[in-house]
Amino acid sequence: MRTAGVFAVTAVLTATAACGTDSGAAQGGGSPGGSAAPGKTGVTAAMYPLQWLTERVGGPDVAVTGLTEPGVEPHDLELTPVQVAGLEKTRLIVYIKGVQPAVDEAVEQHAADRGFDAATAVTTLPASEEGHDEHGAEEAAHEGEEEHGHEGEEEHTHDVDYDPHIWLDPARFATVATQLGEKLAAADPAHAQGYKDRAAATAAELNTLDGELAKGLGTCASDAIVTSHAAFGYLANRYKLHQIGISGIDPDAEPSPARLAEVAKIAKEEKVTTIFTETLVSPKVAEVLAQEVGAKTAVLDPVESKPANGDYLSAMRQNLTALKAALSCS
Repeated sequence: MRTAGVFAVTAVLTATAACGTDSGAAQGGGSPGGSAAPGKTGVTAAMYPLQWLTERVGGPDVAVTGLTEPGVEPHDLELTPVQVAGLEKTRLIVYIKGVQPAVDEAVEQHAADRGFDAATAVTTLPASEEGHDEHGAEEAAHEGEEEHGHEGEEEHTHDVDYDPHIWLDPARFATVATQLGEKLAAADPAHAQGYKDRAAATAAELNTLDGELAKGLGTCASDAIVTSHAAFGYLANRYKLHQIGISGIDPDAEPSPARLAEVAKIAKEEKVTTIFTETLVSPKVAEVLAQEVGAKTAVLDPVESKPANGDYLSAMRQNLTALKAALSCS
């Protein structure tokens, strides 16, 4: 059943599609061209969470070049010729296939033998997976329609059949840290032990974070989270939450009127008190939906870009605080 409020949400879609700039400059210790400072191994990281992890594991032995600027929606990244040329010089590029099509293509063409796809380090979830969601089949059907884009729009194709947002499960990210240590050790044997030691320390930090989330979300009055896009499937799966994504895996996919009506219906049935917005996605649709279902809004950060204050760990702890408040966790 479509309500007047759902039609109001639909009316604002064309003006509020998720967007970011179409370019990203190099960030971090490396140069845009990928060459490293003397005595350091040049490593390229495709997006912020991977850059954070690479800097922690690489430590003083690496110069990390980030491909995605802070504040840029990583799914929208287009590489400059200088960035593409830099991939020829980097010793290792850390990326997740399926997040950034431009990076996937560049790695395949210019660094196939030096790419580390972090998704290969862990067990992935299907692209339609939204945690413990009894409505998953319905949502997957809608998302399948949405991710094919709309006539006249630029299409962002993700040529994988899994959800690529693996960094939102700290336990999985700990496994990535361990494998990254091995990859760096192989690329730079002279500093192998340092990479392995820092990888172990980083994995321990991530496992501590996992324990904090498990404890904090262990006893809650509700388990339903309505999110701007379906980025939180790993978090939902890990901590037994029920994710309801307004849009699908790709934040640029506009939700259909039918999808909006379905989300509003589920939110009311689940007595959802909070509709979550994101840092890089326009909150307008979520705000109108929240008004329709009688909920408030709060930010749940998918940590796709460097936080304005803090880092990956602090952003995930802020997410824990937001979730505990929204779900009435004890």
